[in-house]
Amino acid sequence: MDSWVRFNAQSQAKERIIRAAQYACTLLGYTLQKGGAAAELHRTISQLEAHMSLTRKLLRLGNSVEALEAAKRAIHLSDSVLRLCLTISHLNRAMYFTCDNILWAGKTGIISNLDQQKWSQRSFRYYLFALILNLTRDLYELRLLVECEERYRASKRPPSPASLPAEDLSSPSSSHVAPAAISPPVMLAGLRRQLHLLLTVLYSNPPLLLDLLKNSCDIFIPLDRLKIYPTGSGFVGACGLASSILSILTMVHPWLKLKP
Repeated sequence: MDSWVRFNAQSQAKERIIRAAQYACTLLGYTLQKGGAAAELHRTISQLEAHMSLTRKLLRLGNSVEALEAAKRAIHLSDSVLRLCLTISHLNRAMYFTCDNILWAGKTGIISNLDQQKWSQRSFRYYLFALILNLTRDLYELRLLVECEERYRASKRPPSPASLPAEDLSSPSSSHVAPAAISPPVMLAGLRRQLHLLLTVLYSNPPLLLDLLKNSCDIFIPLDRLKIYPTGSGFVGACGLASSILSILTMVHPWLKLKP
């Protein structure tokens, strides 16, 4: 099993490069169409994109096994939220790859009379659910890191003096003092502090930042394919290209990959 996982990791790197080229073709085809390029050129780009998609499906044969192995590892995580999100996400990825493999067999003629539209929609549904869980995991880890940073900053601040002495709190006049309304400048300053805190945490954790960006880009692909939130081929191509580059970056520099 370990030898298969190692072999599959090599094919994944090739698949990511072809994925980047495929979505670059999608973006290029959209640009050519908008620019009024010749129909023959646009048709050539579309055919190239289709060939790359089919090649990617071939390289993804067996990815279901790796996704199941990842689910088996995730089920032993101590954090219950991470355990739930990652285990179900990997299981959905396994189902997505299985549907994708069946779709490849249909496109190559191995399985005749396959309803390719149905299997394509089914695979994108599994893909979408996996991405939702991945984003949930990213936001959960981000919240934990923000809370940790807030506690660290609070421990560095000098203790603030009590606003009122104990005897003043018990006086009759103090019971009638209404809390002051928060002014817009105070609210704006608080939002600025929270934004600065969030950016600081993301800047200090490049793996989380890259994973959040990658999943945020990827989620528009199944949303568009399933007609839940249509964005057009140009936007899908740009998102797919960006997420592919980020994936390649995590393969070139493994320390940028979010763990577990």
